[in-house]
Amino acid sequence: MASARGIGQTHRMKAKVCVVAAGGTGGHMFPAEALARELAGRGWRIVLATDHRGEAYAQAFPAEERIALDAATGRGPVGMAKAGLAIARGVVKARAALNRLDAAVVVGFGGYPSAPALLAALSQKRPTLLHEQNSVLGRTNRWLSPYVGAVASSFPNLQKVPAGVDAKVTLIGNPVRPDIRALFDRTWVAPTARGPIHVLVTGGSQGARILSEAVPQALAALPAPLRKRLRVQQQSRAEMLDAARDVYQAAGIEAEVAPFFGDMARRLATTHLVIGRAGASTCSELAVAALPSLLIPLKIAMDDHQRFNAASLAEAGGAQVVLEDDASVGRLTAALEALLSEPGLLSAMSAGARSAALPDATARLADMVEAAAADRTSPA
Repeated sequence: MASARGIGQTHRMKAKVCVVAAGGTGGHMFPAEALARELAGRGWRIVLATDHRGEAYAQAFPAEERIALDAATGRGPVGMAKAGLAIARGVVKARAALNRLDAAVVVGFGGYPSAPALLAALSQKRPTLLHEQNSVLGRTNRWLSPYVGAVASSFPNLQKVPAGVDAKVTLIGNPVRPDIRALFDRTWVAPTARGPIHVLVTGGSQGARILSEAVPQALAALPAPLRKRLRVQQQSRAEMLDAARDVYQAAGIEAEVAPFFGDMARRLATTHLVIGRAGASTCSELAVAALPSLLIPLKIAMDDHQRFNAASLAEAGGAQVVLEDDASVGRLTAALEALLSEPGLLSAMSAGARSAALPDATARLADMVEAAAADRTSPA
């Protein structure tokens, strides 16, 4: 009689392998991890291909193996030559790993370190697909999109799509954490006429002056009746915490200011308005949670992708957008007074945000992966 261990090993050997390739930022790694967990739950074996930066976001990544594939970047002839050599070395390493694992499919999430695994898979004619988190196709995804089998997009207004690639693009959304996904099923409730107004200020790691200084000052400049109703929760860089707290205290605004909130889903569940940047994950979570927002896109974001991310929510009626160059204290105060003085407007924005939500992105992306792998093994 076969042992339980032997049966487990046989099942593991039969399970298909998906190689998830992602660059070393949270924006790439978090949706990659969501897909990995979904596929693992469906019985897949997961292998992660990333660089040393990606490892910082991968402590809990459900991968049985990790392939270190650094892909250096550089400027000028010398920098470009070094980058080319790094990618070439990565492709050789990835080809050997894909052969050993008999990878059924390789999924890229962008970032230069994802390129070697995808190039290796393409050279071996293995199924490939890309997921783009932002409204602008990232540079690595843009470069590889004409050659992969499919492209999954997070936003309907995908920019910088190479000629001939449009037919490969499927709108599925951006994977969000299960606790955020659960907010889609609850009903957003507007503030009452005289009740508290809960405002959440997120972000601040880049361009922190606007979020950590201008936003508190703008809230402090609101009329006294509005200020008394505010319940502010603000993320701020550590060196700016005291200044923000002082502004709120002087204005008589009840506020909690901290460098990080670990229970974001709980806080979002009771928030009436979010003020923040327009990263891909932020915009996707705001839509799923049906939250009205005032967004200030990061001006220096690559290819101005945050402005396009914010536009998708604004066009659905779920957000108002103030560009960074226009984000003076006076401009922000005027926008906030208009939003916070009219519960009906916030309710309409909540409905608009919800209309833009794609809450089942993780499952749909996993479906695309399984379809791609099935194509490889289907009879000719």
